[in-house]
Order: sequence, then structure tokens, then C-alpha cells
Amino acid sequence: MKSYLIGVDLGTMGTKAAIFDAEGRLLASAYEESKLYYPQPGWVEQDPEDFYGSAVRTIRECLESSGIKPSDVAAIAFDGQMSGIGTVDEEWGTPTVYDSWLDTRCKPYIEQMRRCEEAIIRRSGGPPTYSHGPKILWWMHERPEVFRRICKFVVPAGYVAGRMAGLKGEEAFMDYTYIHFSCLSDTVRAAWDEELCGEFGIPPEKLARIVRPWEIIGKVTPQAARDCGLVAGTPIAAGAGDQAAGMLGAAMVEPGLVFDVAGTASVFAICVDRFVPDVEHKTLFTARLVPEELWYALAYINGGGLNLRWFRDELASEIKEQAQARGENVYAILDNLASEVPAGSDGLLFLPHLQGRVCPSDADVRGLWIGFTWAHRKPHFYRAILEGIAYEYAYYLGIEKALLPDTEFKEARVIGGGARSQFWNQIKADVLGLPYVQLNREEFAVLGSAIVAGYAVGLFSDLKATARRFVEAISRIEPRPEVHRFYQACVQQYIALLTETGPFYRRLATLPQPPGGRGA
Repeated sequence: MKSYLIGVDLGTMGTKAAIFDAEGRLLASAYEESKLYYPQPGWVEQDPEDFYGSAVRTIRECLESSGIKPSDVAAIAFDGQMSGIGTVDEEWGTPTVYDSWLDTRCKPYIEQMRRCEEAIIRRSGGPPTYSHGPKILWWMHERPEVFRRICKFVVPAGYVAGRMAGLKGEEAFMDYTYIHFSCLSDTVRAAWDEELCGEFGIPPEKLARIVRPWEIIGKVTPQAARDCGLVAGTPIAAGAGDQAAGMLGAAMVEPGLVFDVAGTASVFAICVDRFVPDVEHKTLFTARLVPEELWYALAYINGGGLNLRWFRDELASEIKEQAQARGENVYAILDNLASEVPAGSDGLLFLPHLQGRVCPSDADVRGLWIGFTWAHRKPHFYRAILEGIAYEYAYYLGIEKALLPDTEFKEARVIGGGARSQFWNQIKADVLGLPYVQLNREEFAVLGSAIVAGYAVGLFSDLKATARRFVEAISRIEPRPEVHRFYQACVQQYIALLTETGPFYRRLATLPQPPGGRGA
């Protein structure tokens, strides 16, 4: 009996593939770093060919290192980046680059869609931001000749799955865990909203068909089999967005569980049992999870995790070099230095929105440290970054508590590279007043995809029960009540800082470029 499953995660910073057996045991994994292109300030692109190439290479590496027979792979599923958008033509060619979620060129069309913001939130689940709707409008208005060649708009995981299955453009799909980012969907019905499409003149025929994550969208073609090492005819499930896949892999299948993805983006999500959109604050996205009866409230900091890499490379390069010379983890060293700084960083606050704020959308916001004196040292600035991200999370949690006052918020489960930092987990637990739990795995998105693949071919009969069986807690950090009380004043100051600096950021954005351009 075929009993192996492959999950592939097409992330922002890299592609990861993994093979699991039917008991959830990881047999092999492979990773390849992504290439991001920055052709102009504010523009961030990826090449769709890179998505396919990295996927087939990592799958092949997994098959070779695991030693299993490719014929014993029961199914494969892909997950990937969610709010960026790519395209295919009628023959599955790519008329455009992948317009990344980090790309801010569509800002004018975010403003355009805001005239219907309340309707978009009520129907799609979240406000216009750097996501599908405004990006589609950018291509439609700024590149009309290219737009005419586009058959369907697709996400990276859908592009790779469809290419491996040999689909034509008219067969393009998007599973329902992505559509809250469209600004064009009736998310409750899992359908495109004709009225919203008509409001902005977007042809509905340019949108991919909406499917369930476990729908078999095709089978591996002979060419794709040669590329990746699988057997032609292996079933391909539609898969899910990376956050939805990661939440399934982390067994986030009970209302009230909080999910923290401490990765490239700092993602904060809460599992809930009903669709309750954030119409008042226009901050949270309400989205579908893989199990049909579950939802989640989502907000994130655009590149929140990149703040730590930026600090490491630009402001702590000597610490990085020393750590590399000694074979030590530079982030562990920075944590240790910051642990000597008291909670609140001696009055230093940090805004973590270096490339604009996403939740709610405000492209003009930038990073900021405020309150520093000559007494502040490098560890203060690093701790303030960690605390600033936690304060933003507290803002999100406060909104969800107001939306669902009868919900008991139980614990936060943390994944991603930042989950390894017990120091940061303690800060977040103290700020939020929630226990922070680490799980016995690291490969959550690819595990979630593998579970979807297994469910698609009947290897698993229950998504939630399977996820619970595969995951267990290995550590739990409790919030310290006295520190939690102290941090609440910091959170309020942080929220006030965001509000009061808005007009300044908008004036700053209107400053003219220096004569002669950069370096003149």
C-alpha cells in the first residue's frame, strides 16, 4: 500500500519539501533559498520559474535521501505565500513576474478599493492591503497590454501544482484558504463576488476557480516526473495557503488557540469557530482554515522577522562576525545581551513597520525608535525590536477579544525560526498574558500539506484528529503576572505612538527626491 506523503512549502525566503509516512514521521526534508528581485524602490518580485525549479529540486533531493520508492508516494500537496499574486496564460506560461506580498507598488489601488472597504471586509474578510485585489488593479491599469495576455491570476503553490499536473490556463485554481486576500470574494460561500468584481471592473473570468484544499487537481505528468523523480500519475491535491497549512500542521484546530509564526513575517492568528469580520478597526483578516467549519483571525507585520536580520547585518555585524568565527548562533548572543536589559527597554519604544504597515494598511509608516538617551546601548535597541513586535500582537489580540468576548483564549503556539528564542517567547507571554507553547516539530507547513494530501487520497479520514495525533507540546512558558501588568502601559504607549505619528509619516512621504538622485 502506498503510504508516503510529500508536502512542499513555497515560502518567501525559500522552498522546503518533506516526506512523511502515514504516522507523521519525517523521513527526509530539503530546502533551497529563494531569489528575490528589487527592480525599483518598493518593488519586490520573484520569478515563477524559480518556484517550479526549487520545488522539483527539493522533491528530488527528498526522494534520494529518504531511500523510499517513488512509486510508494501516495500523493503530494503544495502550500505557499498567500497575499502576493502571479499569473498564467492559456498554455500555463507566465505573462508576469510574481508580484510579492512585500511589493508596495499597488498602494494607489489600495486607496481606490477603500471606497468599498466596509463591503470588502464584510464579504471577503479583510481590508484592502498589499494583496490580490489591488495588485490585479495595478496590472490592469499600469500594464494593460500584459493584462490582456493573462488568462488567470494564481498563487505560487497553485502555479507549481498546475504546472506539475500539466493544466491549461482555464483549469487554474485557488483553494479557499487564500480568498480573504482577494478583496473580491464571498468568503463564507467560497465564491467570487460578482458585485465587488463589477465595482472595480475586474473581469471575473480572470479569476481562478475556487476549490477545497483536498481536491485532486491533477496528476504528475511524465515531464514533471522526470524533473522531480516522482512517478507519473502521482495525485496532486490543491493544498492550502502557508498559514492555513502551518496551522493544520500545528494542530490549531480548536477555537481559542493562538498561533504565532515567528518567521519572515510576524504572523498572529487565532482559531475561531465563526466568521466575524473586523469592520470597526479594519485590521484583522477573517479567513478559512482547512477544516470547513473552522476560521481564523489573522494579522501580520510585513517583514517583522526581517527586522532581526536587518539589525544583525547592519547594526550588529561585529557580533555576527564573532559568532560565526566561534560557531555560535548570533541571535542567541543578542538574546543574552538583551536579557540584561529590564522589561520596557528603559523607556525605548520601537515601531516594527520598516516597509509600511499592513494591518491596518498604511504604506507611509516606517520604522522608529523613540525615547533613547546616551544611556541606551545596542542591547536596548535589540530588546525594543522584540518588544515592539509583541506590542503589535497585543493590539491584534485586543481587537479579537472585543469581537469575540465569549471566547476563551487558551495558549499561543509558536513556530518559525523565532520560536527557538525562549527569551522572546517569554517577552510575548508576558506582554499578551498567555502561555507560550513550543511543539515537537519545526516542519509545520509541509506537515499540514502532507496531511491534506493524505486526506485527499483517503489515507486519513479526519483532518483534525490526524493533526492532533502528530503534534505534542514540549515546553510551556507561563506569563509572569507582575511583568504582564507592567507591560500594559507600554502597549498603550505603543498604540498611541502609532496613532500620533501617522500625520508625520504622511508628510515625510511627500518629501522630494534630492537633486541628482541617490548619491548626488
